[in-house]
Parts: sequence; structure tokens; C-alpha cells
Amino acid sequence: MNQQLENMAYRRRKSHEVTIGGLKLGGENPIRVQSMNNTSTMDTDASVAQALRIAEAGGELVRLTTQGIREAENMRLIREGVRAAGCNVPLVADVHFNPRVADVAALNCEKVRINPGNYVDAARQFKHIEYSDKEYTQELLKIETRLIPFLKICREHHTAVRIGVNHGSLSDRIMSRYGDTPKGVVESCMEFLRICIRENFLNVVVSVKASNTVVMVQSMRLLVKEMEREGMDFPLHLGVTEAGEGEDGRIKSAVGIGALLTEGIGDTIRVSLSESPEKEIPVAKRLVELIPESSTLREKAEAGIHDDTITLDLEATSLNDLQLKSAMAVGALLIDKKAHKLVIHCKNFAEDVLTDLADSILQAARIKFIKTEYISCPGCGRTLYDLEGTISRIKAATSHLKGLKIAIMGCIVNGPGEMADADYGYVGAARGKVSLYKNKVCVKRNIPEEEAVAQLLGFIEEDQASKKNS
Repeated sequence: MNQQLENMAYRRRKSHEVTIGGLKLGGENPIRVQSMNNTSTMDTDASVAQALRIAEAGGELVRLTTQGIREAENMRLIREGVRAAGCNVPLVADVHFNPRVADVAALNCEKVRINPGNYVDAARQFKHIEYSDKEYTQELLKIETRLIPFLKICREHHTAVRIGVNHGSLSDRIMSRYGDTPKGVVESCMEFLRICIRENFLNVVVSVKASNTVVMVQSMRLLVKEMEREGMDFPLHLGVTEAGEGEDGRIKSAVGIGALLTEGIGDTIRVSLSESPEKEIPVAKRLVELIPESSTLREKAEAGIHDDTITLDLEATSLNDLQLKSAMAVGALLIDKKAHKLVIHCKNFAEDVLTDLADSILQAARIKFIKTEYISCPGCGRTLYDLEGTISRIKAATSHLKGLKIAIMGCIVNGPGEMADADYGYVGAARGKVSLYKNKVCVKRNIPEEEAVAQLLGFIEEDQASKKNS
């Protein structure tokens, strides 16, 4: 596949190579695909079994959440179990809120993901804080004081690091100075990368993600420019967070990830679906396979834009390929507002299927909203309720609410932040407890899970009725 890509007009951005266990990433290596367990990290057997299923499906890295020290320590047993089964897939610990957990995880797995939004800064509370330049510099020194010892541990144990920024968990400090913008997303990342450079720690992969495809693409493009300006060439991980499930999740992922892949950006990807993790892998692998064709389709589509309309002519025999090719080919053009209308032609599919697909792509690119949008996380060991079943029930009851955005989040890590872009939110608050949000404001706390869907629907109906009567 790499030789095939080299023979096309497509050219991948050059990055330096990093080593994650026995896996080489970046440089001249293939684009790697990965997923994340949704098992409890304290359930060793279940976590080992799911990691093996992901690897069997073709996943090249497997991430697990490590909420606390116990989970970070148990990564050792999970790794031993995976290796005992004859599988060498690198394991990645996902850390939020507690930097000490990252220190422990670095001893027990091949890679640690830390989130700049909550590594040292307090959890996001949407407060505006005024900093003098001196005060802001002091805040940056706090990051350096905590990050350097972690990098030392990683260097000693040959552990790679992912600096993973999420739009939904930017700190109040970053938000106060840069706003809820791609610039804020990028600066949150660059603060950490500059320390890595000063410490000559280069075994780092970088990601900046959002559930909003426009923010995700704009942030990654800006990050590339900023890294180039400062002489950095770290490899990049791509993903659309909380993309959802089913057709919508696949299209949304293809619009955001595909827009960047066709521009030569990306060294590893994850398609975040609210489904079993192993189902993400075939979608991610197909996106990589479709890069050459989608890049060519994109060039032709851009050249043929007329009357604010992109006309896309393509060949596909499966609905999955039709969706992925179309979304990849036009994602960047729509995100950049090169046109606001889309017409798809494919001889193997009926006109109504093509029209519905065009509408779904336009919605994924934030051009127009013709149906309810669901922002739902893929689930992980932090998820506090039956995610897939809850999504199904909420969709069945709200699919008629065209234009509304409803967030369905397993926990609070990205919940309130990603819901700033949603009208209503359903967030796991504790085991068996759910909190409801309107925009980013919590309106009902700690509702028993068995009552939460009904209360969400009741609140939406009441709120919508009050708007009509006002």
C-alpha cells in the first residue's frame, strides 16, 4: 500500500519516527490504526480478551483508561496476559486529572497518553480568569515542574508519550487567554511540546481532537504550521471524538479524518465509534486504503465546483465504500466552505440513497442540519452506564427533533466540554447515576440511571415548549 501511495499525487507530511514497544510509527512507516478498550481496566481477563480481539481485527495499538493508581498498576498484568497469548500489540495507558498515574503507567505499558487540559490545570469549570503575563508564565512553570520527571521515567523505561489535546477538555487557563478556538487547542499542545523539545524527549505522538469536524481539521492544520514554524516534526494521530455510531459515526469520521489524510496529514488514526472497539478497525483500515482514490476524487470535485455545488461522480459497490469515499473526497472542500451544496452520482445506488448521503455529509461538515445530531463517545473503562443501549433508546425517542444536537457521554472527562456544542447532554456522573445538561450547564444531577432517559426526554420537551411560547 505504501508503494501505491508513493505513486500518486498524494504526498504524506514527513515526520520523525517514534518507537512504541516493537512498533515503528511515523517516518516512512505505514499509517497505523488503533482502538481503545471499553472494559474495566481492573478486569484483567476481560481487558486481555478485548485487546486480543482488537489486535486480531488489525488494530496496531490498544489503549486502556487508567483512572487511578490501581488501574495503572494493573496494566502490567494486562500486558503480561496479552504477551502470554503470543500477541505483541503495544498497550497505551490513557490518563486524565492525576499526573502521578501517568508516572506509574509509564512503568507498565509501551505508551502513555496525557491530556494537557487536565494534566496540571484544574478540571474545566468554564470560569474566565485574568492572568498577567508573569502569572501566566508561573502557570507554565507548574507544567514543566511536573512534566519533566514524567519524561525522565519514560526515557528510562523506553515508554512513548502521546500529548493528546481534546477540544472538550481545554483548561480554563487556556480558554481564558485564547478562547474556545483552534488557536487555544494548538497552544495547549505546544506548551507541552516545547518542554519535550527542551528535554530532548522526542518519542512523542501528538493529537488534537474535537467532536466538531471543522474545529478538528482547523486545529490540526494550525498545529502542523506551528510545529513547522518551531522546527518540530512529531508524528500525528487523527480522530474525531464522540463521532457516534452507525452510519453517522462513520461519515463524520470520514469527513474529519479523511479531509486531513487527503492532505497528507496523519501517521496513525482511530475511528471513535459508540460500538464494540474491534468494529472501529475495519473502518479505519478502509480509510487508509482509500486515500489515493479519495485524493484524486477531491481534486476533480474541487475543479468542477459550479453554482456553489460540488458534484461528485464515483464508483462503489458497497454502501460502506460509497459513504467513506464520498465523505473523504469532499470533507475538506465543505469544511473550507468551497461550496454549500453536494450532489453525488453513483450508478449502483438509488437517487434517494445518494440524496440522504449528501445531506448526512453536509451535516457532518457543519454546513446544514437536516436531522438530529448525536454526539456520543465510544465508551471506555470510565463509562458509567450501558452506553450502546442508552444511545439506542435516546435515538428512538428523539430522532424527530431535527436540528437539535444531543450529547450522550459516558463520563465527565470530555462530557461538559464537548457538550458546549450540544443543545442537551446526558452524562455519566457516578456508577448508576446520570446528570443532565442544557448546553454546558448542569440542570439535573445524579439521577438514577433507570430514570435518566425519561427525565432527559421530559426536559427536552418542556424546554422546547417554553421556547415556542416565549
